[in-house]
Amino acid sequence: MDRRHFLMSSAAAFGAASTMMGTPSDTVRVAVIGVGGQGKKLGGRGVAHINGYNKLPNVEIVAMCDVDQTHLDHGVSLVAKGKKPKAYTDIRKVLEDKDIDVISIATPNHWHTLMTVWACQAGKDVYVEKPCSHNIFEAKQIVAAARKYDRIVQQGSQIRSSLAVQEAVQHMRDGLIGDVYLSRGLCFKWRDTIGRTPVTDVPPGVDYNLWLGPAPATHGFSMNRFHYNWHWFWDTGNGDLGNQGIHEVDVARWGLGVKYPTKVSAIGGHFMFDDDQETPNTLNCAFEFNEDGKHKMMEFEVRHWMTNGEATVGHPVTRPGEARAAQPETGDGDAPPRPGVRNSDAIGNLFYGSKGFLDVDSYSSYKSWLGRGQDPGPANNKGGDHFLNFLEAVRSRKREHLNAEIEEGAASTVLVHLANISYRVGRTIHFDSKTMTCVGDAEANKYLTRAYRKPFVVPEKV
Repeated sequence: MDRRHFLMSSAAAFGAASTMMGTPSDTVRVAVIGVGGQGKKLGGRGVAHINGYNKLPNVEIVAMCDVDQTHLDHGVSLVAKGKKPKAYTDIRKVLEDKDIDVISIATPNHWHTLMTVWACQAGKDVYVEKPCSHNIFEAKQIVAAARKYDRIVQQGSQIRSSLAVQEAVQHMRDGLIGDVYLSRGLCFKWRDTIGRTPVTDVPPGVDYNLWLGPAPATHGFSMNRFHYNWHWFWDTGNGDLGNQGIHEVDVARWGLGVKYPTKVSAIGGHFMFDDDQETPNTLNCAFEFNEDGKHKMMEFEVRHWMTNGEATVGHPVTRPGEARAAQPETGDGDAPPRPGVRNSDAIGNLFYGSKGFLDVDSYSSYKSWLGRGQDPGPANNKGGDHFLNFLEAVRSRKREHLNAEIEEGAASTVLVHLANISYRVGRTIHFDSKTMTCVGDAEANKYLTRAYRKPFVVPEKV
């Protein structure tokens, strides 16, 4: 786990990038899958992909794919260089195009693994948004496909490319805060009610069959199950734990230096609102690890409404007349904006050791405190470029250059799925990482996979 994250200094990384991207023949040809958007302002993770590739040298977005024609047209209009990209509705047609080297996936979660498997089979490298899988079976299959076809596959856990957060993890490996026994992840993010929307006709210009893909076609079309709000339904999303939360779950596991838990428990609920949402908006999770003779634990919490922060993660609570410090910008990149609303989010991580504690309070910063006196320790604020890191590995053909190689990404998504399973069955589950099953719990094991809607099936044999 250690060495892949600390291979290059900032100067070396950018120097390598300029060398590898120095000639037109080195141009990487990218297809962006899923533009995304909400309300009157089209945006989202797909737009972040477009903007990320637009600013890099010798990268050309040659194709765009989206099942919503409005989003597709908007995505095509954002491409800043090269020829106008080809426009597709069906991912399978994209994968037939021999001019494409890389596909960059920013679709709803339930499509991530199948698209990645298909792309690996077609000889493409893949940048896939988090979480890379919709269930634990898919987490196994996505890694198997990357290995079988020897493809470069990166999960969109961009905090892994932050130079400051890499430094924080290295400090913990080197013993800065002593024996790290506990990590804690916070996903305190304002999520208002989604209300209720009726079943209606599919909007013009939308291929809803392709949007559903592997998901069942049992509910009819409803706006609440479509753009963005698909996160809050089990058929297509994984709740906020698998939306914003997967970023902090990944950092919590990375910093703790563990892979799979032996025991997981989650309790929570959908509080305050009477609406269409299925997933919990408040969730408390606990994970127990026993690796290499060491017993460690991880906590994770999701809150959806007004809240305090912890340490420097989020705004401190203040009294009238007291100033509130600016909160470092974080987010999942596609949450609907709240104009005029003061930010009360607290997104980040805390690590506790025998000599002190450390927090990661944004996507690109950390602070530490040492000893019983909580004396200030090392701190830093420095970001990175996750798309650049991916393209470096595409050129070098060395997956160890990736900061969020798919095996690492898949391991973190397994924690998300296990916590959601515990919540859904209403009890603690015991996990066997050798068989990737819940021990002695047939009900829990039913949630390890899903019934796929043909022909959109993640195969048993990739």
